[in-house]
Amino acid sequence: MKNNIYKSAAQVTLFSTIEKGLSFLYRIVLSRAIGAEGLGIYQICLTVFSVFLTAASSGVPVTVSRLMAKSTAKNDLRGKHSAVTAGIMCTLMVTVPVALILFLCRDGLGFLFSDDRCADIFLILLPGLALTSVYSVIRGSFWGNKQFLPYSVIELLEDAVMVICGVVLISGVSDPVKGARYAVIAVIISYVFSFAVSIGWYLITGGKFVNPKRQLKPLISSSTPITAMRTSASLLNSAVAFMLPALLIAGGAGSSEAMSLYGVAVGMAVPMLFIPSSAIGSIAVVVAPELSENYYRQKSEAVARDVEKSVSAAIFIAALVIPILFALGGAISDFLYSSELCGEIVTINSFLVLPMCISMMTNTVLNSMNCEKKTLLYFCIGAAATLLCIGVLTPFIGVYSYVCGLGMSNIISAALNLRLLKKKCEGLNITRFIWKGIAVVAVSCLFGGLLSGVLKNFMPPFAQICVGGPLILLFTAGAAYLLKMFTLKPLKKIISRD
Repeated sequence: MKNNIYKSAAQVTLFSTIEKGLSFLYRIVLSRAIGAEGLGIYQICLTVFSVFLTAASSGVPVTVSRLMAKSTAKNDLRGKHSAVTAGIMCTLMVTVPVALILFLCRDGLGFLFSDDRCADIFLILLPGLALTSVYSVIRGSFWGNKQFLPYSVIELLEDAVMVICGVVLISGVSDPVKGARYAVIAVIISYVFSFAVSIGWYLITGGKFVNPKRQLKPLISSSTPITAMRTSASLLNSAVAFMLPALLIAGGAGSSEAMSLYGVAVGMAVPMLFIPSSAIGSIAVVVAPELSENYYRQKSEAVARDVEKSVSAAIFIAALVIPILFALGGAISDFLYSSELCGEIVTINSFLVLPMCISMMTNTVLNSMNCEKKTLLYFCIGAAATLLCIGVLTPFIGVYSYVCGLGMSNIISAALNLRLLKKKCEGLNITRFIWKGIAVVAVSCLFGGLLSGVLKNFMPPFAQICVGGPLILLFTAGAAYLLKMFTLKPLKKIISRD
């Protein structure tokens, strides 16, 4: 069983890494084709859309996966089908009316955006509410059935469709608003693709739509706190999309300049800080169903072991990534975006990757253990800190206030989540591993900083990345190995034929 988990995690991570890399390259193409202003408009439209999408379906896939794991523990096949049907019914009951209301009230949507040019572009995304919410439920069924290969392939193909359509549509476009519109059209095309393919695969592999009555109540009860938390996250992003440009304008920036600063921070720098989320999400997807089954079977030792390994993996991934972002953030930003500001934001805030990774992983772990209400409360506390940082610090440090707020939110969430996990899992020991991670990061950042200082005197940005990146990664991996943060045993299991 452990061998299957390692292989599945490696498989999902590989596909997810390719997918995220493709998205990252596409964002570079967008930034160069439609500029920071167009990227800012595109980002705001997606941010507001994600609020409605998150409110409709974000908690359902995770809950469907957990209910299916519970049904598996009881050998209840019909219960698994009922959970999927209940999930689709719940999402459609919300998304279809919301999409219709937003379309009928399209003339009054200006209040949602800090820039009036976003409203018309936003309407293009409305059909995607129903389509992608249904797909998200089917995606949850893939997790619950541990069908990680179909899930990974569809996710990658969805992204590939968006990138191909987007590149074709924005080719030769110079107007930022028109470019943002075409980029959004590419997004909706990718939603249609993933919806059609996922439904087809679900039915071909024996999936059925049955009476959802028996699973409706537990689905709604468990998914509501998760949906509320993720909706709050989307509302937070939407509030940032409104507040930050407005506060920058109030501080003396012009409208286009404020939108460009927002585009650099949210559309360029922050995605670089979230690079580890690909691997974190892959591990969480694979571990969550197994953890839920062990939890419902009351295998406390197995649960504690799964939790410790999952959180340790998140810390290890963060330790590998932080030194590279710290030392080469400027070179990467210069090469990809020709943006000095992006490089400064990434370098200064690279250390926030550690609490981000811990927060992401512990949220998934706790939700798999029926602690949705607690994670919602902790998120709200962190969100309040984010808004406070933006409101208070923007007049003094400008766009940096957003990243400071994001870091504060994740620090609070990570600390509270770890505290709760220690109560839920007796004998859980994560503190020592965190200190090892901090020690590795400190030494590796020192090495990376010195190396980067030498390389930048002789090499252009791309060469710095090609030479410095592997050397820093090897140094960090060596330091982590010496401190016994990992062994080669999982690698042997992945490649084992047995």
